Amino acid sequence: MSQNAITAMRAVPHSTPEERAAHGKAARRRSPRSSHAVYEPSSDRPDPLAILEAQSAARVPELVPIRYSRMSESPFRFYRGAAAIMASDLAGSPDTGITTQLCGDAHLLNFRLLASPERRLMFDINDFDETLPGPWEWDVKRLSTSLVIAARANGFDDRERARIVQTAVRAYREAMTGFAGMGDLEVWYAKIDADRLEALATQQLHKRGQKKLSSAMARARSHDSLQVFDKLTEVVDGRPRIAPDPPLLVPMADLLPDVERSAFLRQCRSLLEHYGHTLSSDRRVLLEDYQLADVARKVVGVGSVGTRCWIFLLLGRDGRDPLFLQAKEADTSVLAEHVGASMYRNQGERVVAGQRLMQAASDIFLGWQRVDGIDGRRRDFYIRQLRDWKGIAMPETMSPRQLAAFGDVCGTTLARAHARSGDRIAIAAYLGRGEAFERALTTFSEAYADQNERDHRALVDAVREGRLPAQEVPAA
Repeated sequence: MSQNAITAMRAVPHSTPEERAAHGKAARRRSPRSSHAVYEPSSDRPDPLAILEAQSAARVPELVPIRYSRMSESPFRFYRGAAAIMASDLAGSPDTGITTQLCGDAHLLNFRLLASPERRLMFDINDFDETLPGPWEWDVKRLSTSLVIAARANGFDDRERARIVQTAVRAYREAMTGFAGMGDLEVWYAKIDADRLEALATQQLHKRGQKKLSSAMARARSHDSLQVFDKLTEVVDGRPRIAPDPPLLVPMADLLPDVERSAFLRQCRSLLEHYGHTLSSDRRVLLEDYQLADVARKVVGVGSVGTRCWIFLLLGRDGRDPLFLQAKEADTSVLAEHVGASMYRNQGERVVAGQRLMQAASDIFLGWQRVDGIDGRRRDFYIRQLRDWKGIAMPETMSPRQLAAFGDVCGTTLARAHARSGDRIAIAAYLGRGEAFERALTTFSEAYADQNERDHRALVDAVREGRLPAQEVPAA
């Protein structure tokens, strides 16, 4: 990201800490902290299903019914696919006027265990498909609402849900206050690694919760290219190939006729070659040691279903030295209509730039490329490893105490990500040392969870009545 893009997210570049704090306090006059409690749908609120259908129009047609089916399963699954709907609703909300790089889809399942390049287990934000600079509070509201929706699914009562949200938002506020007092390099080097996670678990969880975390960390360390290789491949004519699991995983050989397959394979090799130029030179040398062995189309997530996503099986020194890369289509961020277009012409570069800015440590193979499809259309992609020590939370198995502890670490992680690009001193000054913002977001999150339930019901009704297609397949 250019220096101009970063300084644009700060009120006055190189101003003093006192001036930056004054800017944050002045924002309270424009948008009092208590004003964030309010959520009322506008009289001209766009039809949420029309927003989903507009997204679906640009996606792979035969996969769209899977998306609607997954979003129909529960209010939480609907919420995972409804980032565009919430962005539209937040566009009319109180605005502090303080901008930072946003994740754009900061629900709780986009916080997870990941591997650093140094092979240390980290906790960080994972998904940056919608990343753009925007009002910092939008990410916090999306996180806090996701906690309420997950807590409702678990049957937690009003008091338990309020405690969970307040814990997460307080963690964000207190972490931001801490970052405001740090030097720039100290903020840049800040991270949450396995040691810190275990220390937090010792402080906040009973023995059972600590054991669950240890098990989750052990599972995450086992999720690497070899594990994916054993799970997703089979031997055909003496060579490893990606095993079909339609419609979720369809090898290129089953998807395209011979002539188109040959053309597509050439495009894949070209993509890998040219994408390598977006990596640092040392990582490009490493990539060049691998050869492409197979390609398949993969269905991923909930909100992303229908976007073009390819996985590449590459082999190194021999047939048991795999590397799986995922090339995922990057479209315009759902935030762009409301906060302005990205400075990057390539949407894959937008995703990569936002991820590198917000994450403490990013995948060594993270890069981007624009591709001419066999249908004649140019599309942007970002590329990363398919799985590298990734571990995802299972909120449905959490107690109120465990979900609160998870919200705590999510809030801290989000504050660290925002502090790297936005004016951390101004945000901390806006939040202050009281609980006004926590109380406001407790109210907002419940109100928006109600809206999410109404929107989910509208989708369920549309599917049941045949107005929208749905195809049930195994869960993501």
